[in-house]
Amino acid sequence: MSAELDHPIIVFDGVCVLCSRWVDFILRHDRSSRFRLAAMQGQHGRSLLVAHGLSPDDPVSFLFVDQGKGYSDTDAIARVLGQLGGRWRWAGGLLRVIPRPLRDRGYRWVARHRYRLFGRREQCRLPEAAEAWRFMD
Repeated sequence: MSAELDHPIIVFDGVCVLCSRWVDFILRHDRSSRFRLAAMQGQHGRSLLVAHGLSPDDPVSFLFVDQGKGYSDTDAIARVLGQLGGRWRWAGGLLRVIPRPLRDRGYRWVARHRYRLFGRREQCRLPEAAEAWRFMD
């Protein structure tokens, strides 16, 4: 996958309402269009999860792949925020101040309950025509 080396990739749950809001946030704040997006329900997202040791059938982790290296949970979120720059870089740094076991425990709780807390769509989020090139599947 050359796109994995050319651009950082965010693998997200395409049917999760919270995850779709995260994608909307990325599209709105990634002014340089550096990130590519892959739904875990698609071929690229699924293969990236497997390649980085995460289950595509029971995903409770967020995956961020940058230059072939995978980051998960709150480390992934902090890295994405850091690459957005500006105040988001500051927010990512602030997140890292919290001890990783504590922040990841909170993250995993939300991830396990995301459908109940935020809802679930019947099908994956479909991109607008102008942003479709950023999605891998």
